[in-house]
Amino acid sequence: MVMTTTGASDHLRQNPPQIATPSQTDAIEANRRKNKRSLDYVLRSFLAGGVAGSAAKTLIAPLDRVKILFQASNPQFLKYTGSWFGVVNAVKDIQRREGFFGLYRGHSATLLRIFPYAAIKFVAYEQIRAVLIKVKDQETPARRLLSGSLAGVTSVFFTYPLEVIRVRLAFETKQDRRSSGLVDICKRIYREAGYTPAASKTAPAVVSSTPLQIRPLTGLSNFYRGFLPSVLGMLPYAGVSFLTHDLVGDWLRNPRISKYTTISTPAGSTGAQDYDGNRKVVLKVWAELLSGGLAGLCSQTASYPLEVIRRRLQVGGAVGNGKFLRLGETAATIWKTNGFRGFFVGLSIGYVKIIPMTATAFFVYERSKLYLGI
Repeated sequence: MVMTTTGASDHLRQNPPQIATPSQTDAIEANRRKNKRSLDYVLRSFLAGGVAGSAAKTLIAPLDRVKILFQASNPQFLKYTGSWFGVVNAVKDIQRREGFFGLYRGHSATLLRIFPYAAIKFVAYEQIRAVLIKVKDQETPARRLLSGSLAGVTSVFFTYPLEVIRVRLAFETKQDRRSSGLVDICKRIYREAGYTPAASKTAPAVVSSTPLQIRPLTGLSNFYRGFLPSVLGMLPYAGVSFLTHDLVGDWLRNPRISKYTTISTPAGSTGAQDYDGNRKVVLKVWAELLSGGLAGLCSQTASYPLEVIRRRLQVGGAVGNGKFLRLGETAATIWKTNGFRGFFVGLSIGYVKIIPMTATAFFVYERSKLYLGI
């Protein structure tokens, strides 16, 4: 027994167990971060993006409800548009008529939509950016803008029906006799008559007697009302948002000011992007919120007119005679009714909500990535 123990001890001395050194551990971690195309990285970034989007939307849900009512020209709230006090009075009106939770009407649908929407958007940006920007020389504003735009379009395509449902829930109020729950709203949208091509006065009698009758677009297509302006608006919105966030982040990581804006500044760090898989220097809370807030401000300004058109299209079946207008007709109606200013109705409240929302989204996303090890 003694000989066996001695032999084992000699063996351990000659062949010590292989324990990873700190440098080897760092190398393994870096290799895992490098492979952005791996399923592990995609799932972690998906979770980080979904959590970030949900946190941001929950923060500004009451302002979002009021903004939708203003944009879509809800008859009960037209008297409040045009001033900051109108926003406050609108919030008080909703709370008085529908209670505190009236400010969060449609928020359940929002969370169902925003988690996959934000998750897909951030994942798509990471993946598209990795393809378009592989080395420092490719780090151009155009490629950053394109990466963000394509990421935004991808997320919209997969989650747009949930956005339509959310807007209808937020638009209809308890005074509206048609106001109802999530299931009833879905049924109503599905059954609403869509756009019918213009025809001559004698056309109905002729068309009705033939099997080639042209039917209005209804059913599932109703859940994609306003999809075209939404995509057109997302191109500048997501593109400008990611572009601005990256540019401001690079500036805040500049060695000249990094000691004031970053948590740590490793030797040799220049604030460059992580082409080799190494994590970027972490910004302080205020710096990260600043970069996200400026990203929201710029992106909202660039895309707001198309957002107004999209809101009008989405609630088309809930106002007037229920007729569904096309993009051009909707834009013309807004112009005739309110002129140039009509395309910027609710922009002030848009700024109030978009700055904290975007700042929160980018902050939570970056911190979540840090905690998840990517």
